[in-house]
Amino acid sequence: MKRIAIAYWLLPAEPARSFFQDLINELARRLDAPVFEPHVTIYVGASSTDAVDDIFSKATQNCEQIVLQALEVDGSPEFIKTLFVQFAMNKQLAQLNHNIRAATKDCSDYHLNPHLSLLYKTLSSEDRCLLMRSIKIPFSQVTFNSLRAVRCVSPTQSRADVEAWRVVAEKPLGSIGV
Repeated sequence: MKRIAIAYWLLPAEPARSFFQDLINELARRLDAPVFEPHVTIYVGASSTDAVDDIFSKATQNCEQIVLQALEVDGSPEFIKTLFVQFAMNKQLAQLNHNIRAATKDCSDYHLNPHLSLLYKTLSSEDRCLLMRSIKIPFSQVTFNSLRAVRCVSPTQSRADVEAWRVVAEKPLGSIGV
């Protein structure tokens, strides 16, 4: 059953942001798929947009930019994980997820699995494997420097669902070493 939700995204800093956006745009063009911004979803919960600013304030207090280790390009038959970059979990990311979960006072069963999707499209396993092998990520680590709240349909299962996403708030994260 679909519901309206708020997804909390980490957005990559430059130069990774441009690299991933160009790759997403190219894959979408070649494969007639939706275009979206590169992001790592860290939590999906209740749809109260009124509380987002308060949630951001509570969840990001003393939160610095987050650096994640890129592990591999992978894929799955799941629409929202057709093709993606898998990242390693770290303490800072787990803490931000915990802070957002606590600030939303939401009992969502969302499980954090840090990945950055590159394509949302139903593909054969053969086509997915060919794409996975063809993509080389030039970064071993990616810095994420802002948090965004996006109103969406959950679960996202179609191009129309992706195209209906609406940003409701964004907040930069602190600087590394400041």
